[in-house]
Amino acid sequence: MRVFALLLLVSLTSGAFALDVSNRYRSPRNPERRVRKTTELIVLHTTEAPMRSSLNKLCERGEAHYCVTEAGTVYRIVDRDRVAFHAGRSMWNGKEDVDEFSIGIECVGFHDKAMGMVQIRAIRDLVKELQRMYRIPDERVVCHSHVAYGAPNKWQKKNHRGRKRCGMLFAMPSVRAQLGLAKRPASDADVRAKRLVVGDDYLRRVLYGSVDTMKSSYPKNPSVAQGQEVGGLLAWLRGDPTKPNVKKPDAGKAQISSKNPPEQKKLVPAPVSPAPSQVPPKSIAELKSRGYALKGSVTKGVTASKIAGGRWNSKDTYYTIRNKVIPGDTIDPSRIEDGMGVWMK
Repeated sequence: MRVFALLLLVSLTSGAFALDVSNRYRSPRNPERRVRKTTELIVLHTTEAPMRSSLNKLCERGEAHYCVTEAGTVYRIVDRDRVAFHAGRSMWNGKEDVDEFSIGIECVGFHDKAMGMVQIRAIRDLVKELQRMYRIPDERVVCHSHVAYGAPNKWQKKNHRGRKRCGMLFAMPSVRAQLGLAKRPASDADVRAKRLVVGDDYLRRVLYGSVDTMKSSYPKNPSVAQGQEVGGLLAWLRGDPTKPNVKKPDAGKAQISSKNPPEQKKLVPAPVSPAPSQVPPKSIAELKSRGYALKGSVTKGVTASKIAGGRWNSKDTYYTIRNKVIPGDTIDPSRIEDGMGVWMK
């Protein structure tokens, strides 16, 4: 029994077990999302809203690849190799539209509040699996605040970093230590190159300085918390009533594991192909070929509703920006920005 316990302990602590991923909130937008050409970043977000409403919105609009709840449940939203619309107006090292080369993970919670260890462990396990799959180093696991930028406005005269504080806590050393991330981005390459200016100095000090408001919420040595899990497991194996929070893979769920190729295929399920007329257009050329015309562009004085009226959020209205085509029934009103084209028949 002692030998069995040690073998099981090694398996659990080495990460050999697959990570359960639920398809309950898999987005119906999957068939219309193209496969990404490259994956260079993992972007961590905070939902800034409760679990249920967040999952419903993410599912409806396909705005993340995964969502991790406070209970540690991982939901797949958009298949990991496809484009999810999670970063909005974004730039990283001179490259705009971060959606095109990143995986987005939404974490139920808020940018300025500590998360529980159950959720932190689930985020850590998911991130580590994705890092292994895509060979992403620690310093390229970033938060939304690292990549989001704002357009000029009445407060900021230039393109600026500081549009979002989303996911800000994931830049803090104490949280990154819990996630097993030894490095973080050293500086903002886009600010250094003067492509952007700093629009939020406090955020800059969080992302690249020493501000860490979460350090009192987590043990200084992450192995302490992990050791408590191991101790609980040994107690369970001895027959003690205390059971650890160890989940066995559920046969009814897809699993994400770099050590189990047959299960890995489940990460990108083959969607049922809809009729061509039902698949939303993916380019301006395709919009034109289907008879859509540009009715106007959103500006400071011209809103989407002024251009499209009550059809601004119709499934037959499309928005274009930075080579993206976004159906009106999935558009987030807060993400309608200046320069977006509005297409209608």
